Amino acid sequence: MTASKKKRGKGGGRRARGRKKLREIHGTRGEAVMAMLAKTVPDLSRYTEEFVFGDVYSRKGLTLRERQLATVACLVALGHAQPQLRWHIHGALNVGCRRAEILEVIIQLAIYAGFPAAINAALSARDVFKERDAEGLKN
Repeated sequence: MTASKKKRGKGGGRRARGRKKLREIHGTRGEAVMAMLAKTVPDLSRYTEEFVFGDVYSRKGLTLRERQLATVACLVALGHAQPQLRWHIHGALNVGCRRAEILEVIIQLAIYAGFPAAINAALSARDVFKERDAEGLKN
């Protein structure tokens, strides 16, 4: 077996683990985003599945709830990643975070990220909540 095949084989395990974790957090939404990304930038899709979800999100030390709340907080602070923020709010709700917790994170970030970022995040959260209500999802 060549070195490149061995490397791909190792990555394949990471990728499979990443896909499983991605599905656990984001369900079919995650699969759809990765499929769309793979059509445009296949390597970025692979890096996301292998590193982000296969390595980092699969680590011990934080629960998925804690990881998602931290991710939401970071995206609120960035202030310019609304699509990713909405996606991770969905993910946070999928792994057991409550809507009230997400809103508290947004309020807390108003202090450090500023009111415009917090207001934009609150509007994104509102959109996610409406979407989930329309789909009949409880949280």
